[in-house]
Amino acid sequence: MANPKAQEVRQWMQKAEHDLIAATQLIKLDPPLTDIAVYHCQQAAEKALKAYLMEQDTPFTKTHDLDELVAYCASLDPGFAGLSEAAAILTPYAVVFRYPTGQPDPPVAVAKQAVDMAQRVVDFVTNRLPPAIN
Repeated sequence: MANPKAQEVRQWMQKAEHDLIAATQLIKLDPPLTDIAVYHCQQAAEKALKAYLMEQDTPFTKTHDLDELVAYCASLDPGFAGLSEAAAILTPYAVVFRYPTGQPDPPVAVAKQAVDMAQRVVDFVTNRLPPAIN
């Protein structure tokens, strides 16, 4: 019988991967949909961090604040503190481009940076999860 917690963590990581794939594809469109791409980058990082906390049996609040999630994770594994820059860059994308705000869409270079940051977070979390989950 499969471990229910491992299945749930795996599902969170799969959603994170799907968000990364979506972001990458959205940047390639003509015209690129960079506003939606950066939103998916934030979502990928958020889901990966929450997957780690879930795997560690650590409750977390309902939040889109990656700085807060990184701090939770760093309290369990200090290595997560190295994701602070990615968290600071990606956190605003949870809402800035999600709703009409009058903000211009980010340039492709910014969206590509967001993909790189989100990939870094997802890879870091993947390397911290037990092999049975990956």
